[in-house]
Amino acid sequence: MLSGVYVSLRFIHFISLIVAFGCVLYGAWWAPVALRRLMMQRFYPLMRYLLSASALSALLMLTAQGGLMGNGWPDVWQPAIWQAVAGTQFGSVWVWQILLAFVALAVVWLKPRRPGRLLLVLFCAQLLLLAGVGHAAMNDGWLGIVQRTNHALHLFCVASWFGGLLPFIYCLRLAHGRWRQAAICTMMRFSRYGHLAVAGAIASGVVNALLIQGGLISASPWGRMLLFKCALVAAMVAIALVNRYVLVPRMSAGGTRAEQLIVRTTQIEIALGALALFAVSLFATWEPF
Repeated sequence: MLSGVYVSLRFIHFISLIVAFGCVLYGAWWAPVALRRLMMQRFYPLMRYLLSASALSALLMLTAQGGLMGNGWPDVWQPAIWQAVAGTQFGSVWVWQILLAFVALAVVWLKPRRPGRLLLVLFCAQLLLLAGVGHAAMNDGWLGIVQRTNHALHLFCVASWFGGLLPFIYCLRLAHGRWRQAAICTMMRFSRYGHLAVAGAIASGVVNALLIQGGLISASPWGRMLLFKCALVAAMVAIALVNRYVLVPRMSAGGTRAEQLIVRTTQIEIALGALALFAVSLFATWEPF
């Protein structure tokens, strides 16, 4: 039961952080300057929910980890156990993750000057910290540095790809009004960088598999779940290619049906990505052998 709660908290933390990262990536970088303020204003209500979930789940993950290390639920609520967890390799990283999550939550509520850029820095720092826990931290020395660097690249690519899908749908709807040109420009940038993000996610994922389990295919439960995740990612890539090279040209020619299909297929891509993130949250707690 406690392990299931921990997996759920991992999933909530990961997906909320990644979607918030994608929203800010659009609002602070990919969108033209004239559109950035509008997009950030549109995303603030959503990001308040996302960052509340991110901060709370990060905090509860630390307490749940105490229960997993100790004697179950009774140790989840023991401050002495929290302190012990904070002294571990995981805890020393995760304390900073919690701190940055709450700082990001404060920023999205207080909205200081240029909050988009500040949030982008905070989210990048949190993604970097995620590369310092779990299987990415299993090796020491130069191999450990390579593994953490590769996993950080993997996280950034995944966050740029999956996190950008929801803002992409919003841009599609903006393309019908006065912001048409700016919205199209934003979607073109997402397409351009999205190609790199997809390629980077796949390449770094292959390296991750080699470093963790010593090969691309394994008969272990961890390896089978990895193959399931790869199947989901392959389906997402197929949808992305159909959208970009089949439906987008039809939409450009004035096809409203093509636009509706892009929205539907992107929604399916989001669902597949969420399922892949849940799979990762699950088998990240398993031994890879």
